[in-house]
Order: sequence, then C-alpha cells, then structure tokens
Amino acid sequence: MAAEKKYNWVKIGEAINDFFWQENDLCEINVKGKTICIAKHGEQLMACTHKCPHAGGHLADGFIDALGNIVCPLHRYKFNLQNGRNTSGEGYYLKTYPVETRSDGIYIGLEENSFFSFFK
Repeated sequence: MAAEKKYNWVKIGEAINDFFWQENDLCEINVKGKTICIAKHGEQLMACTHKCPHAGGHLADGFIDALGNIVCPLHRYKFNLQNGRNTSGEGYYLKTYPVETRSDGIYIGLEENSFFSFFK
C-alpha cells in the first residue's frame, strides 16, 4: 500500500492577479529554491516543474490547450497538469504540484523530503 504524500504548504501569493502572467496564462516563480511553472486555465491554478522532461524546453514559453494540457514550445509534447501524464503519446512524465486557493492566499504543496520518507 502506497503511503499518502505529505506536503509543506508554502504561500506564493495573495490572489491570482499577484503573478506576472504572460499572454499564454503561464508564468515562472521561485519557491524554496525550485523554479516552478504556474498555469491558469479558467480560474483554476495548476503547477509543474518549469522544464519539459523531454528536451528541457521552458514550459512557461509554451501554451495551455483547450483541454487544459500544457504544451511544450520545443516539440509540442502535451502534459496533463492534474497528474503529469504525457497526453501526446511519447511516454514522458511531468512533475506536478498541488495548488490551493485559501481565504488568506494561494499555496503550493512541496513534498516533504526526509531520509525516513523513503521507508514509508
């Protein structure tokens, strides 16, 4: 049985307008030494690693398709921002992060990293 992931929740903004959105509704932020791509699809915020796992393209330079997938600007590989799965068939996986909008701001969940988490 897989252990439930535990997160350290980090506040990244007060509201959705606090981010420096590009015209493609994507932006990059730095959180605890990690560069993360934030995506806006409608009023929903999602987050993933900032580079495509295929060739390292900056995902913030790509776009969000009509289904809410992030599309890499280099080779048009598509990834589901809910689960990180590659939807265009190449077999890659994109690291995603949970995002929560709370009454006091917007938070991102970073997985707890400890030596003992390996044994859980």
